[in-house]
Amino acid sequence: MIPRYSRQEMSNLWSDVARLRRWRDVELAALEGMVEAGLAPREALEDCVQRAGDFTPADAARIEEIERTTKHDVIAFLTFMEERVGPSARWLHLGMTSSDVLDTSLGMTLRDAMDLILQDLERVMAAVEKRAFEHKHTLQMGRSHGIHAEPVTFGHKLAIWYDELRRARTRLVHARETIATGMISGAVGTFAHLPPAVEEYVCKKLGLKPAPASSQVVQRDRHAEYFTALALLGASIEKFAVEIRHLQRTEVREAEEPFTAGQKGSSAMPHKRNPILSENLTGLARLLRGYAVSAMEDVALWHERDISHSSVERVIGPDATILADFMLMRFARLMEDLRVYPEQMKKNLDLLGGVVNSQRLLLELARKGMDRQAAYVIVQRNAMKLYEEGVDFRQALLADADLCKMMTPEEINDCFSPGYHTRHMDDIFRRVFGRSE
Repeated sequence: MIPRYSRQEMSNLWSDVARLRRWRDVELAALEGMVEAGLAPREALEDCVQRAGDFTPADAARIEEIERTTKHDVIAFLTFMEERVGPSARWLHLGMTSSDVLDTSLGMTLRDAMDLILQDLERVMAAVEKRAFEHKHTLQMGRSHGIHAEPVTFGHKLAIWYDELRRARTRLVHARETIATGMISGAVGTFAHLPPAVEEYVCKKLGLKPAPASSQVVQRDRHAEYFTALALLGASIEKFAVEIRHLQRTEVREAEEPFTAGQKGSSAMPHKRNPILSENLTGLARLLRGYAVSAMEDVALWHERDISHSSVERVIGPDATILADFMLMRFARLMEDLRVYPEQMKKNLDLLGGVVNSQRLLLELARKGMDRQAAYVIVQRNAMKLYEEGVDFRQALLADADLCKMMTPEEINDCFSPGYHTRHMDDIFRRVFGRSE
């Protein structure tokens, strides 16, 4: 992923040096497991552990140089280890195949990446929860089809977001569990040259679970689940971002992204304050969806394995996790500093002179015994006067003889009470957050 959309902590997980360290850890853990199983001498393990050392960018460059000849990355790595360790290196990789190293280390990397993503998500959820309680009773216009519907509160909108993020967290936790899987089962996965006990030892040491059964690779439905969970997370962030973009439109302007000192909105128009963060998040979510599709394409491999998935995962592994990390941190900061304009919300609520209370009038007439369709006609014809003649909705209702036969002026006016739409906020918040205050 390009540096513009990368945070260092996540990017470091995918560096060449980090990758080589994990390969070393897998190889040494496997040799240790062989020693415990009586399949290799302890002196060889001690020698390899002592000489394996750490890796530097120069080491990575040397391995890359070897790979230009071998055309095989794991063989290049093992060749380098032989140069560094000496004769004891012959015990490394004994009975193993490249995928044992690659898939086990990839499971470690994706697990650790998910841990960072889950940390980020906690910050996002905390920000959304805080702003939800801040605006629990802040009335704003609810919209369907982009048209005024009935009043909601901004806190209610954010409570819905929080609930969605909680579902995302559940999916991510499950994806982490699914992907934290390793294998040391050898060529075609039959354990022909190493017993399952070595695999179990390696996975326990590295914080993974052994694949119950593997071919020459860990099965890629696990990876598809992982990247799909990230894509769904991105889709939710996009949903929130699109809402913020709509609320920031000049004609609405009920909420707005932070606009910092010295920031410029347009090279040509100095007045512009654009929702650039939300638009950026919308675009990045499209990439995450594409990576999920690529991961699903990787599920079907030929027989016990091929390497058509390898090139895909070299891209989507770092890119998807780096992007998800970046998106979460950007959205967290956006929510923490989001500007909310309750007075503009109130102004928009009054824009149509109260016609958004039409359903309450309809229901009151039905409760009083009027046929629902007849009641609908009465309320609608008075609402249409606002659109077509500019007549105030409330005044039109008070002047409607058919309506006044069923409702008193006091009862009509009571249907315009704003508290009607917030009376169950405590119940909603208890359901979502487990508390109402």
